[in-house]
Order: sequence, then C-alpha cells, then structure tokens
Amino acid sequence: MANLEKLFSKYDRLVLFDTETTGLYYSRDEIIEFAAVAVELVGGEPQIVREYDELVALSPGGFVPPKIEQLTGISTQDLRERGLPKTRVCRDIAELIQGNTLLLAYNAHFDLSFLFYMLLRDGDPAILKGKDKLDLLTVYRDRHSYPHRLCNAIEQYGLSGKVVNSHRAVDDVIATVAVMEEMEKERDDLDCYVNLFGYNPKYGIEGKAISSVTYKPQPYNPKRPLYEA
Repeated sequence: MANLEKLFSKYDRLVLFDTETTGLYYSRDEIIEFAAVAVELVGGEPQIVREYDELVALSPGGFVPPKIEQLTGISTQDLRERGLPKTRVCRDIAELIQGNTLLLAYNAHFDLSFLFYMLLRDGDPAILKGKDKLDLLTVYRDRHSYPHRLCNAIEQYGLSGKVVNSHRAVDDVIATVAVMEEMEKERDDLDCYVNLFGYNPKYGIEGKAISSVTYKPQPYNPKRPLYEA
C-alpha cells in the first residue's frame, strides 16, 4: 500500500466507506448496505486492520425498489432475513470511527448525507462532529477528464480485473482503497483536499451542505487544483 505519509502525520486511522441505498434522497430513502475498511499504520506501513460489511434492515413498511434490486442484487427479503437493526449498525459505525479518524469516500457528500440521517434517526449524529472528511471524487475530477464515476477511475488507474465497481458497498469500498493508493502515487497532495468538496457548477450542491466542509465549484477540465482556486 502507498505510504500515505501526509495523512498519517495527522490521523491515526483512515476509514473508507460506501453505502448502497433505496434511492437518491437521503431525507426519504434508506441505507441498505454499509461497508467500510479501517487503515492504520502497522510497523510503520499502512494496512487494512478491519473490514466491515453489513446489510441494514429496512424501516417498517420499507422495501427495495425493483430498479435498486436489479442494480445491487439486494432484495427486500434479503434485508428481512439478514439485515442488522439500524441501531446496531449505528453503534458499530461509532466504534469504527472513534478517535483521530479521517473519513474518506468516493462521492463523499452523498454517503455522508445518508449516514448523517441514519444516525439522526437511529444513532448519535454527534459521532461525526470534528471528523475530517476527504472526497476522492473531488480529487479525481481535478486530475482526469470526464466521465468521473468510480468505474472510470478504476479503468484510468489500470485496476480493472483487480477490483470491481459492482454496486455492492463491500466491493466498491475495496475499489476505493485501490483508487486512493493510485492517487497517492500519482500526486502527493491528498491532504490538501481534506474538508474540501467540489461540485458541478451547473447543478450546485445536491441537498444540504455539510457545515464542516468547504464547497467550491469544480469545472470538468480545471486549469489548477481546486485547493488553489
């Protein structure tokens, strides 16, 4: 794994995570799968020290829309049989991100919005307070031309066949770790993107802004890094 020296000079743990949801609206839809990996220094080298992947039980009366089932392979029946209660998942997440932890995701605004609302309903959203955040989609937009989906990053960095963008949180978070490693090798400035999220200037910020994050419009072909804009 890349050394990630600048990030580990500031943080004890990196937690990369991904969600699958019943839709796109965090105030209405639900997380149905939550996956994460924790990376820490072991013997001076970054290593994955914990993996977490659980289906999340639906709220009473909830269901997985056919389009989402087709995309993810997760059915309403799967969640009834194997989904953990939301309160349990919220406790697990609190344990996972405790301490001096940096939260990372690909399109982090989306996943963090869903995570906040799940914690608001079934846990303690205060666990996110003071946690720095890094959006790897913002990094990728700065470095490579459109399109900018996770599958495009996988192909760009020559990771096809090694990882997959399967629309299952567990696969996508492992892919995100691999993408992060390649980004670190490509240019040593990941620390400059902490708490800095880019957004499409044509559409603006989707949903509610996260108070601890600075948002800047990010064109498809930026002439300089967003942190210098």
